[in-house]
Amino acid sequence: MQPMEEIYQEYARTVFKYLLSKTHDEDLAEELTQETFYQALKSIDRFDESCKISTWLCAIAKNQLLSYRRKHPEMKTLEELEQAEFSVESAEQNAMDTLARVDLMKQLHSCPEPYREVMYQRIFGNLSFKEIGEIMGKSENWARVTFYRGKEKLKKGMVEQDD
Repeated sequence: MQPMEEIYQEYARTVFKYLLSKTHDEDLAEELTQETFYQALKSIDRFDESCKISTWLCAIAKNQLLSYRRKHPEMKTLEELEQAEFSVESAEQNAMDTLARVDLMKQLHSCPEPYREVMYQRIFGNLSFKEIGEIMGKSENWARVTFYRGKEKLKKGMVEQDD
């Protein structure tokens, strides 16, 4: 087994990008990445090498995120509320952007697994196909093909909806 420092150097970016894809918040993703490696260090003796280290770390990261979300239900800050109140001139554009995002999210949500997870990680997490493959325990090529097929499924869904 590699020393923890080497594991951190090799996988910290992957874990961070995974968390960023889930949180859309760089500060939170960084905080959870640090907590992930702290927890990994505490439980390294239980790692049985039945999966890749990156898969194990992302599982820990997912648990850290779930724990964080239980402790911190999402609330808007006072500044965000004030900004929303005073952005009247772009309210129409914001509404249109929100509808487009909601429509995309609905379509992504209707995609079957594993397409949905790969597309979330690629679109919202800006992860490379190699990183997605590592997280999912598959090859880079598998991630690339799965993303392409998911995209094709979305296109077919969009064509059917436009008719």
